[in-house]
Amino acid sequence: MTEKLRKKLITALKIVVSAALIYFIFTKIELKDVLQTLKKSHPLYLFLALLFFVLSKVLSAYRTNLYFHQIGAKISQLSNLKLYLLGMFYNLFLPGGIGGDAYKGYMVQKEYQPGTKKVVSSLLLDRLSGMLLLFVYACVLALWSKNQFFQNFQWLIIVITPLSVVAFWFVNKIFFTSTLPVFWKSIGFSAMVQLTQLVSVLFILKSLSVGFDIIEYLFVFLVSSIVSVIPLTIGGIGSREVTFLYGAEWLGLDASTSIGISFTFFLITALTSLFGIIYHFKKPQLEPVD
Repeated sequence: MTEKLRKKLITALKIVVSAALIYFIFTKIELKDVLQTLKKSHPLYLFLALLFFVLSKVLSAYRTNLYFHQIGAKISQLSNLKLYLLGMFYNLFLPGGIGGDAYKGYMVQKEYQPGTKKVVSSLLLDRLSGMLLLFVYACVLALWSKNQFFQNFQWLIIVITPLSVVAFWFVNKIFFTSTLPVFWKSIGFSAMVQLTQLVSVLFILKSLSVGFDIIEYLFVFLVSSIVSVIPLTIGGIGSREVTFLYGAEWLGLDASTSIGISFTFFLITALTSLFGIIYHFKKPQLEPVD
C-alpha cells in the first residue's frame, strides 16, 4: 500500500467515524432542540469566548517555542505563531495530508537540524503537558462539584492529582533529560492555556444563558478535550460531542445544552484555524530570535 493511499484511507475512516458519531448523537437528542439552544446565544459573549480561545492558542504557541528553544531551534515568537496557526489549519482542514504537528516538526528539523528525535520528543511533551493540566483541572473541578457522581471518588481524586504531576516529572527526568529544564515553565504555560480555555467556555455558557451546573459543564468540557486528542475523527468532531452527551447523562445535565456548548466551541476552533490558510499559500519563514 502506498503512503498516499494509506493517508486517503485514514481520512476516509475518520470521516466515517465522525459521521457515525454525529448520527448517533442525533438519535439520542432532537436536532431542533440543539438549534433552539444555539439561537439563544448572545453575540457579545461569543466574541469574548473567541478572544479567550485565541489567547489560549497564543499561550500554547509560546509553550511549544519553549521546547523548540531548549533543543536549539531559536525561532522568533512571531514566526512560531505563524507556524502554529498553520499547524491548526492542517490539523482541522487537511487531516488527510500532512498533520499540523508533523509539519511543524518537519520545518524545525529542516531549518535548525536539532535532530529528529529531539523534535518529536518536544512536540510530544508539548501535547502531554497540555493533557496533564486538562486532567488536573478536571480533578479540581470534580472536588469542587457537589454532584453526587463525584462523592465516592473524592479521596482517589485527592491522591491521583499530585501523583499525576510527579509521575510526569519522573517521565521527563528519565526519558527527556534535554527538555527537563523547561518542565515547570511548560507546566505554567499549560495552566494558563487551559485556564483561558475554561474562561472561553464560561463565556459560551453565558452566551447560552446557562446559569446552573457550571462546574459540571466545565468538567465535561475538560474530559471531552482529552478525548478529542485521540485521532479517530476529523478535528475531534463527534468524539467531543459524544463525551458531552454521556457526561450530561451521568451528571444530570441538559443534553441539548451540552451539545450546543460542544458545537459552539468547535465553531470557534474552526474559525480560528481557518486563518491558517494564509500561511498555507505563503509558507512562514522560521526567523531566528534577534
